[in-house]
Order: sequence, then structure tokens, then C-alpha cells
Amino acid sequence: MLTVLLPYYVAISILTLILWGYDKYQAAHQGWRVPEKSLLGLTIAGGFAGALLGMQLFRHKTRKTYFLIVALVSGVVHTILVFVLL
Repeated sequence: MLTVLLPYYVAISILTLILWGYDKYQAAHQGWRVPEKSLLGLTIAGGFAGALLGMQLFRHKTRKTYFLIVALVSGVVHTILVFVLL
């Protein structure tokens, strides 16, 4: 089970981190933005590590506390799910 879950969490976190950085870049250059629903959806789907890293690394979405709350709650829920499945 871990051989499936670990690559999934790594991949979704990398994708989330990339989109977080892309959205920050687009925000700074008045370009097409990634919808907040997409960023939150990826975070909930397991990309919480990428979201938290993106918030710190890119200083993006740090004023919107619900992004932090969603990332933290998602991290706790996914951690519990992994322990239950293992």
C-alpha cells in the first residue's frame, strides 16, 4: 500500500507546488491565474505539503487564512487515513 501512496503524495504535492508558483508568477505579471478552486482542490486531494511549501517559498496566499486552514486540516486527515490504511 505504501508503494502506491507515497508516489501519489509526492506527485500531487509537486504538482500543487508548481501551480502555486505559477499562480504567484501570474499574479505578479497580471497574467492568467489558477482558479482558487483548483488550488484548494489539489490541496484537499493530498497536495497539502506542496501547498504549505508554496505558501512559504513563494509567499503566496498567506493573507487568506482559509488556505492555511484547508492545508493543515487536509494534512491531518490524510495522515490519519494513511495510518488507518496501513
